Amino acid sequence: MTQDPSVPDLILLNGNIRTLDIQRPQTQAIAVKAGRIMAVGENDEISALASSKTERVNLNGRLGIPGMMDSHFHFYDWAMGRQQLDLARVKSLDELLNQVAQATRKLPRENWILGQGWNESDWPEHIMPRRDHLDAMAPAHPVALWRCDLHLVSVNSRALELAGIDETTPDPPDGVIEKDSSGRPTGILRELAPNLVKAVIPAPKADEIVAAMRDGITHLHTLGLTGLHDVRLMGGLEGAPALKAWQILNEKGKLDLRCWVSLAGERIEEAIALGLRTGLGDERLRIGHLKYFADGGMGARTAWMLEPYLDAEYGMPLGSMAELGQQIAAAEKAGLAVMVHAIGDRANREVITTLEGLPKLRSESQERSFVPPVLPHRIEHTQMIRSEDIQRLAKLKVAACVQPHNMILDINMIEESVGPRGRWTYAYKEMIDAGIPVILSSDAPVCDPSPLVGIHAAVTRQKRDGTPAGGWYPEQRISVEDAVRGYTTVPAAFYGQSREMGTLMPGKRADMIVLDRDIFQVDPMEIADARVEMTIFDGRIVYRSD
Repeated sequence: MTQDPSVPDLILLNGNIRTLDIQRPQTQAIAVKAGRIMAVGENDEISALASSKTERVNLNGRLGIPGMMDSHFHFYDWAMGRQQLDLARVKSLDELLNQVAQATRKLPRENWILGQGWNESDWPEHIMPRRDHLDAMAPAHPVALWRCDLHLVSVNSRALELAGIDETTPDPPDGVIEKDSSGRPTGILRELAPNLVKAVIPAPKADEIVAAMRDGITHLHTLGLTGLHDVRLMGGLEGAPALKAWQILNEKGKLDLRCWVSLAGERIEEAIALGLRTGLGDERLRIGHLKYFADGGMGARTAWMLEPYLDAEYGMPLGSMAELGQQIAAAEKAGLAVMVHAIGDRANREVITTLEGLPKLRSESQERSFVPPVLPHRIEHTQMIRSEDIQRLAKLKVAACVQPHNMILDINMIEESVGPRGRWTYAYKEMIDAGIPVILSSDAPVCDPSPLVGIHAAVTRQKRDGTPAGGWYPEQRISVEDAVRGYTTVPAAFYGQSREMGTLMPGKRADMIVLDRDIFQVDPMEIADARVEMTIFDGRIVYRSD
């Protein structure tokens, strides 16, 4: 770093730089000093600022955009899961079982075989792996394989035995232990029932968690991510070790991300007692939202619906809406913002009604010393929502955090489960047009964490093979710029950081990425194939492609 405050540490030249600032949307060059953007402009004027100690990077006409943020990322589970079986690409039940069989040959008896990512709705047979399937491959190893949506796990007999689950075990609150006609557990556990198994899986050591998360951060730089919101799963069992690891990484100077960390809603009393508030922390690590769940997932048929599924009932709420309203009121009185998972159209309607009722709850409980949370509340997924409820949501100061790539994974499942009612799912353009702040994210490990994959999905509403032709409910496609803003300017505004990030302008944090092609100009089907060639975080080049 140069000592002269007028001399940049780094300059980027000959670029096709999209600043996303409406006053100066494009530029050729950027100068960086002490982690911030010093100047933007044409090549000649930026070159004139440099000295012999300034690092120069020739972008050779490549596209530069602000670093991107993923606001719904189960980072702990994703980072630890990278060491487990990756089942996202298996194409059949037999292929999944083959991976389990291979794992048994590598691991000692009684060692757990863990995996995640399978999606039976994309397989020819549409059959979930159950205990008998897994027992045939792994009779001596406990096995737990999470479905892609993380709302359901498939386990074998040894895992059920270790968890104490048998014919006499009742469903836990907000969970389902699937049983056959004779009452025997099938090995399918839904919603909070998987926590019975999680409780007996040996916990990783603290140093193993830190190492996995550090490795994960390095990988995220290759995807163009410079920020995320680490979100809790149901039950929040991973919350404490995750937060501890984030703090250790930050203390050691290894946290090269702008990171917000959510807290499990089940821990609200502890959070309030400790005096925690949303926003506590520093520029790299802050406390985020309390996470609540209104319902489950459509793949598990536990999302709460206004009309029954074509192949199941109405799904299920995960708790009382009246109690949820009281929890949100108590949280915001303590300065804690709330995020609520809502998938089904009934769940979204009920959550919006609950949020509409907050003013009354506030007036009943507010004190003169009340200081509201620094961030607004948000709804996670808003996956299936009727048009009339979109208009209601638009009147609230609430964001919708959505996952475009999940739509691509869900097309077959939604067609099977709700048919033509799928037109009310993933209604991104309608929400944006209504004025709702729409934040894009991945829900990793449910989906690929690459924001370029998410942008492709939001813009085309097609699978990588180009199906369905013209896009799935193409009226809900959004522009490339709106999609990019969903990972940059929209989250920056939502997190109250518009003066710090989101656009590439003087004075802001120097978080930026360089792509190998102009995703604003290429055929949209190419967007998912674009590669990140450089990631700059806090003014430092943290990733360069070979």
